[in-house]
Amino acid sequence: MQVPKVKVCGNRSLHDVRLTSQSDASYIGFVFAPSKRNVSSEQVAQWLQHIPLLADQRVVGVFVHPTIEQLEHVCRTVPLHIIQLHGHETVAEILHVKERLSIPIWKAIHHEEESLTHMRLYEGIVDAYVVDTKEEQSWGGTGQRFDWQAIPFYLEEARRQGVPCFIAGGINADNVAEVKGYQPDGIDVASGTETDGKKDYEKLNKIVGGNNHVCNFS
Repeated sequence: MQVPKVKVCGNRSLHDVRLTSQSDASYIGFVFAPSKRNVSSEQVAQWLQHIPLLADQRVVGVFVHPTIEQLEHVCRTVPLHIIQLHGHETVAEILHVKERLSIPIWKAIHHEEESLTHMRLYEGIVDAYVVDTKEEQSWGGTGQRFDWQAIPFYLEEARRQGVPCFIAGGINADNVAEVKGYQPDGIDVASGTETDGKKDYEKLNKIVGGNNHVCNFS
């Protein structure tokens, strides 16, 4: 059984970055979109100067409908390895980003009736998918899970396209074994690694522990 890679998202302080970088997480995520976990590129650059990452850990920037100017500013300031687009970005918008920036693109797919159709629109364009819970008032990080019985269908479509598929939404220490049982390529966690808005060592260890750092998705 493959061990899913883990992305720990929503890091918003030096404390968070230190704990996440010392965990077995393969991907360290920062939210540059409007959110309670929003951070500035200047903050992230400063934190990463103080906290050396492991050689194979990757930095992921999460955006929702960014302008190309915003993306270019963040990429100049922060050593991003991956851009994660978490809104309803169109194929044309993503192609424009890929033309301007030579960085892998992960696309969020929000679980709903037409989600598989949406995935097919991005075939051959994005480098990975992140399937997340659909919430009316938020783009993610709500701690709510979707119907995980749908996971195999997402994995099948992603593998048909030849790209990895991460699962997000409501993953915590109590259910991480269940979601890993579906054998996704990776899991994306935020609130499940926090206590009172800060990354929690025990929760990180329970969710991330036992994973290795070999990264094949960037």
